Amino acid sequence: MPLSRPVQISRKLADSVDSQTFGLPVTHVYNPLRYARLSHEKYLRSYAHRGIEVLLVGMNPGPWGMAQTGVPFGEISAVRDWMGISATTERPSQEHPKRPIQGFACERSEVSGRRLWGWVQDRFGEPEAFFSRFFVHNYCPLVFMEESGRNFTPDKLPKTEQAPLFATCDVALVALVAHLEPRYVLGVGAFAERQIKAALPRYSGTIGRILHPSPASPAANRGWAEAAELDLKRLGIAL
Repeated sequence: MPLSRPVQISRKLADSVDSQTFGLPVTHVYNPLRYARLSHEKYLRSYAHRGIEVLLVGMNPGPWGMAQTGVPFGEISAVRDWMGISATTERPSQEHPKRPIQGFACERSEVSGRRLWGWVQDRFGEPEAFFSRFFVHNYCPLVFMEESGRNFTPDKLPKTEQAPLFATCDVALVALVAHLEPRYVLGVGAFAERQIKAALPRYSGTIGRILHPSPASPAANRGWAEAAELDLKRLGIAL
């Protein structure tokens, strides 16, 4: 059976980022497109539909979300119980002892994912209602960790490491947008919005952003769902 276009894009991206190297303070790099391929590709095959209205783009996987499930913002219960996605997850070749990959057996919760997918479930009910209009993608597929196990985000990488990584991520984003043909491409947070604008200078639709659901954001902690809905409303997206 031929691979779907989103799966082709994902596999090419996985190969491209695997060839890149990163220096200190990064000591460990996880690529869930590789070791969580089964669940990630099931997500793509199930929900990456052409002609959607909105593509939401996050920064990169969190250690207790997509790093475990292969699904962006992939809070375990939302992926397994709501989306109906569950699969065997392998483990990275170099695993950090403080950040083990347990897949769907992981008992930790990702706050950002719990907020995002919790809002989606409350607002849309069934997965088909949300994914008929929306799709969620992460701009960078890699998880970066310091020796302590602390999460390290790609916006903090040196320019010499960012340039080849972001060029690869740009190619994948351009290809995905060309396939899905969304009317809006929205960053989940300011970093993602900047990368979208850089990658899609000739995009004919609307580029914008919604508030990131991270617990590090005071605004998100005061009511992320309400703020995100207000952002969407300002962009002209009816719910």
